[in-house]
Amino acid sequence: MTDRTRPLIAHVVFRFDVGGLENGVVNLINHLPEHAYRHVVISLTEVTDFARRLRHPDVRCIALRKPPGHTWRLYPKLLTLLRELRPAIVHTRNLAALEVQPAAWLAGVPVRIHGEHGRDVGDVDGSNRAYQRVRRLYRPFVQHYVALSRDLQQYLVDKVHVPPARITQIYNGVDTQRFHPAADGPVPIDGCPFDPVRHWLVGTVGRMQAVKDQPTLARAFVRVLELQPGLRTRLRLVLVGDGPLKASCEAVLSDSGVRDLAWLPGERTDVPAVMRGLHAFALPSLAEGISNTILEAMASGLPVLATAVGGNADLVEDGVTGALVPPADDQAMARALVALADDPARAAAMGRAGRAAAEERFSLQAMVNAYQGVYDRALAAAGVPTPPPSNAEAVSTPPRAGLVVGRRLDHEERNKR
Repeated sequence: MTDRTRPLIAHVVFRFDVGGLENGVVNLINHLPEHAYRHVVISLTEVTDFARRLRHPDVRCIALRKPPGHTWRLYPKLLTLLRELRPAIVHTRNLAALEVQPAAWLAGVPVRIHGEHGRDVGDVDGSNRAYQRVRRLYRPFVQHYVALSRDLQQYLVDKVHVPPARITQIYNGVDTQRFHPAADGPVPIDGCPFDPVRHWLVGTVGRMQAVKDQPTLARAFVRVLELQPGLRTRLRLVLVGDGPLKASCEAVLSDSGVRDLAWLPGERTDVPAVMRGLHAFALPSLAEGISNTILEAMASGLPVLATAVGGNADLVEDGVTGALVPPADDQAMARALVALADDPARAAAMGRAGRAAAEERFSLQAMVNAYQGVYDRALAAAGVPTPPPSNAEAVSTPPRAGLVVGRRLDHEERNKR
């Protein structure tokens, strides 16, 4: 196929900035076979320097600069854009981008896919009926759904009433070459005042916003030092990221007199190096889909202490690769953190188990294969030609681990859509 006849995928997000969802989009674009697809990223609001992570120079990033309010006000602009681009697939992500689906239908886009990547702070348990109604309202315009966790897949079936055959559950994948353990144990992090030889570092990485709930980890850290004063000489906290909750974390630590035992460097671009400087990773989120940072920590050989929300239990095997605790419970998180810090050998063994799980179940190639399968089947059902596999792919195609599919679409169901 020529460049102009390769199917174009329009990836639609609310904002193209640092985040797990956006990181997944970048990984997918960077690793799908170049001969198979072209890509464009449409951001309803802004495109930031995060777009530089895209490796292919021909990928356009378009910012629509949507003002507050409903997306339907952008429909004239969206219709013009989609008719100009003529994508074969429009793939929206999360509720904020779902309103683009009717515009894609009006523009005659052959394949319309929607991904559910996680929940926000306004619907941490999926019980928000208004959000359920909105999803049901737009359901007729979506031909196929991708759910990143079993929890989200069940939500689509039970609350949005999507037939299981129209849902594919795909775990995020992690680059196990980019994220890997340090050969001889944790190494110093550039700019960090703590020495991983003398100190035991627990840390987290992510945007400091309400749904991530980093203040609970800060309070848990303070509680640990109250429970085990002896840990004050070696336990240290690393909070990487920026956002509205950073000041709250600073206040928790300062008010308790332990600010000097924590490092809050703001946003970092060297996340693999940060991971290789930690002894354990913590994620205190109130809601999650499939967390990229958990996968990155596992690939880096770290035990993971996470809240038992969303897809976290799909990733962390309690007692084997880490520990799961209730959300917003700093005391439970403190007890689990004490158990890890008091037994570094067991914590390291959990980290090795997590690395093995990342390699076996959550590889980046497995994720890419799964998405390509969804795209190929949807295009075939719509009568859109797809390119043949390259020679390398024809010789050996990696297994599609990590893909959980409902009942395959039969001919009658395709005709109904």
